[in-house]
Amino acid sequence: MMKFLFMMIFMIPLCFKKNMFWLVQGVLFFMMIVMVNLNVSFIYFSNISYMYTCDMISFGLILLSLWICSLMIMASENLLKMNFYFNFFLFNIMFLLIMLYMTFSVSNLFMFYLFFEGSLIPTLMLIIGWGYQPERIQAGMYLLFYTLFASLPLLMGIMYMYYNMETMFIYFLKFFDLNFCLLYICMIFAFLVKMPMYFVHLWLPKAHVEAPVSGSMILAGVMLKLGGYGMLRVLIFLQMINMKLNYFYIVISLVGGFYISLKCFSQVDIKSLIAYSSVAHMSLVIGGIMVMNYWGFMGAYVLMIGHGLCSSGMFCLANINYERLSSRSMFINKGMMNFMPSMSLWWFLLMSSNMAAPPSMNLLGEISLINSLMSWSWVSMIMLMLISFFSAGYSYLYSYTQHGKFYQGLYSFYSGVSREYLLLMLHWLPLNLMILKVEYFMIN
Repeated sequence: MMKFLFMMIFMIPLCFKKNMFWLVQGVLFFMMIVMVNLNVSFIYFSNISYMYTCDMISFGLILLSLWICSLMIMASENLLKMNFYFNFFLFNIMFLLIMLYMTFSVSNLFMFYLFFEGSLIPTLMLIIGWGYQPERIQAGMYLLFYTLFASLPLLMGIMYMYYNMETMFIYFLKFFDLNFCLLYICMIFAFLVKMPMYFVHLWLPKAHVEAPVSGSMILAGVMLKLGGYGMLRVLIFLQMINMKLNYFYIVISLVGGFYISLKCFSQVDIKSLIAYSSVAHMSLVIGGIMVMNYWGFMGAYVLMIGHGLCSSGMFCLANINYERLSSRSMFINKGMMNFMPSMSLWWFLLMSSNMAAPPSMNLLGEISLINSLMSWSWVSMIMLMLISFFSAGYSYLYSYTQHGKFYQGLYSFYSGVSREYLLLMLHWLPLNLMILKVEYFMIN
């Protein structure tokens, strides 16, 4: 696992060389291919070197991080055209990628905390440095303080555990079962904010609306998954207390997911709508992990990867429109089928994947999560039914943007370019082809 880390570190000087924008992206794709061929064990941690290790959950999320980061560069060609600090932008992406890679691959709980928080800094820089409106400062502060407020208890919880158990190696911790209410809340709260759970979700729509396309892609694609990954790791040694208190979080998530689905109908900003739909999907993931059964864990993992690809692709689509119309308002983004009929196909494909239509991974994930929550309590069926129905409902975004009479105030327009179609295809293909090898995700 160290070889990948060194490869990423030695790529940093490339970011500051002239005419290296596309080379950096090419090397990231190459790393992705090398990483795919890594021999990973299904059952236990493998590829252990120093404190870095890899099991099936971290393997999938590292691949997702590499993939999304390389696509972020592809989506941000405008920065290169306008010569807008693109060297520093590349450095920022590499720094973020290193942080994410280390978060997913470290075996030490304290190091996990360190990199979990470290990934916040480059994200903040992306939003404040390359965001659009002046409100991006406020959005950055929301992101920073929500996360930091929740993460101090996590650090205290980790220190308490080290004081009592004298180990922080995640693999050893699974032999313990800690039945402490306060410790449980401390350990879980930071991850619930990162997911984000309803009530602590306000930072997410703000951050998405103000972030540049690359910021939105990494936020939706990987940053939300940090919370889910942390919960998958931490709940192993908090099983007993989780079984006593989990109903509280599951109820908040399911009711909140339904409410957020309704809130999607009142959005006028395309990015805001996609961001709120992310919160609704993540509420199912929280429910599935909290139930603590096999279906829930696997469904959460599959939906996290599926949603990462799907949501990131939809933010790319929103940005493609924004680059042409200079607006994300639904009142102006109309009649796009007149200008870009081929792009309509991609809107349709990604929107249908977002509402969990087959053969996307979202479908498999949602079926597994519904299965797990139903086995926990049949009453949850009511909320699951409503969430599933309304998640198809907020796909009205497709008909709203593609049909209708286009805005008369448009004074310049150009059709989609091959880079954009490739970018969308690289989101959609893995999302729908990975269903063929689903046994890799439903780990025994």
